[in-house]
Amino acid sequence: MVTANNPILSGFYPDPSICRVGQDFYLVNSSFAYFPGVPIFHSRDLAHWEQIGNILDREEQLPLENSEISQGIFAPTIRHHNGVFYMITTNVNHGGNFIVTAKKPEGPWSAPYYLGREAQGIDPSLFFDEDGKCYYVGTRPNPEGVRHNGDWEIWIQELSLTEMKLVGKSMAIWKGALKDAIWPEGPHIYKIGEYYYLIHAEGGTGPDHAISVARSRNLWKWFEGCPRNPVFSHRNLGMNYPIVYTGHGDLIDDGNGGWYVIMLASRLCKGHSSMGRETFLAKMTWENGWPVINAGIGKLESKVELPLTPYRFGKEVSEHDSFHFYGKKLDERFVGIQRCGENMHSLTERPGFLRLYTRKEKISDKTAASYMGIRQKSYHFRLSTGVEFNPLQEGETAGLVLYQNHENHLLMEITKRGNGRSFCVTANIHGTKQIIAETGLEPFGLVEINIRANSQQADIWITEGDIRTQVVKEVDLLPYTTERAGGFVGCTMGMYASSNGEESANHGDFAWLLYES
Repeated sequence: MVTANNPILSGFYPDPSICRVGQDFYLVNSSFAYFPGVPIFHSRDLAHWEQIGNILDREEQLPLENSEISQGIFAPTIRHHNGVFYMITTNVNHGGNFIVTAKKPEGPWSAPYYLGREAQGIDPSLFFDEDGKCYYVGTRPNPEGVRHNGDWEIWIQELSLTEMKLVGKSMAIWKGALKDAIWPEGPHIYKIGEYYYLIHAEGGTGPDHAISVARSRNLWKWFEGCPRNPVFSHRNLGMNYPIVYTGHGDLIDDGNGGWYVIMLASRLCKGHSSMGRETFLAKMTWENGWPVINAGIGKLESKVELPLTPYRFGKEVSEHDSFHFYGKKLDERFVGIQRCGENMHSLTERPGFLRLYTRKEKISDKTAASYMGIRQKSYHFRLSTGVEFNPLQEGETAGLVLYQNHENHLLMEITKRGNGRSFCVTANIHGTKQIIAETGLEPFGLVEINIRANSQQADIWITEGDIRTQVVKEVDLLPYTTERAGGFVGCTMGMYASSNGEESANHGDFAWLLYES
């Protein structure tokens, strides 16, 4: 037996999809406008996971220019068939629905095969039938005209794997379990016994999110809904329940008769979610030919006992991440905004440091700023870095950022004031900037920046040599939550440098990044 702790992936890991190859499980998540895109994880017991890469790790695979942070890559699906891994997803700003393939899950993955205008809508999935044919499964607007917000339908069409394009006719198979259901999305089809099963989300990815199921003996006939639909939701538990927004499930079996579902959900603190939608696991059983999720319980559990042999990795997903910058490649857990090119950073110009260049781009714009972040994983954490930075002109800054989106983020920066250096804490809320604390610094030397968060408030301090200075106490973090800031992502946080629109050849050198929760 092994115990899985929910969430199995803490932090901004939404829209999970999973496949099994022998005894190995592989899981992917949405990445929106972060680069690289679509993180991929490996497990052998569903409890312990390691990130083995990012599927979209080249700019040719992931154009994101001018994308807001909640645009970009939506809802990937991963599947394996005849020795090939397939990942299908949507780039909502650049090209729509596309597929990439690989022989090995860690890559390299192919250039995108775009499916064109025929592949309408979002949230695509692939289904490989017993005769070897592949089918595209997606969700699209009601072709007879959208009568209300979220009036969409789930549809299928054959996909030629040799041509990587849709062929034949398309057909709608389902519109959602409830009357006038909104946003039937995240569809996946499975052949289990004599039935084709469709599992999907509906109700929108917020308080009314839910998982529904339908089935048919014939793939090309209208599906029938489970009489208990929706089969899983936390909508009935109210907005004060600590875990909300459950939905967007994908089924997996363990090869020994056990069934499970992974899904997204959000953990709340003071009624708000900073980490966006995370990945959770639940057991699933079958009753009268229909799936039952967490039978006898009906909601997500904090711990899931699994009849699998424990399997640990040398580099597992952890609540404590320590990054030091030796070598020539960034850790796969780091993400940038829109892209992460060599013109933004270097690991070789000063070995042992991450150098970020003070480019014109600002994190408050919809552009690719010099930013390297990791996901927030808890409401109780400490993040620290050590940075050497000598601002040469007004506007040059380097430091830490707690980032929700380009209009809502918290800056903790070294900057130039008069003839000296200063440390500023700036709140950006709905596009309005306000300096909430400032203190002078020594002319030169490394500055350690610390932020310690506790239940949606944070204390910030700096250390120079042996001198520790608390800069501000109890900073309100609620403006950087999904409920206040909007969008589909959770917070990331990390290192940042900018010249804020001015020409600059300067840089900041970061010695480490430490996250503890």
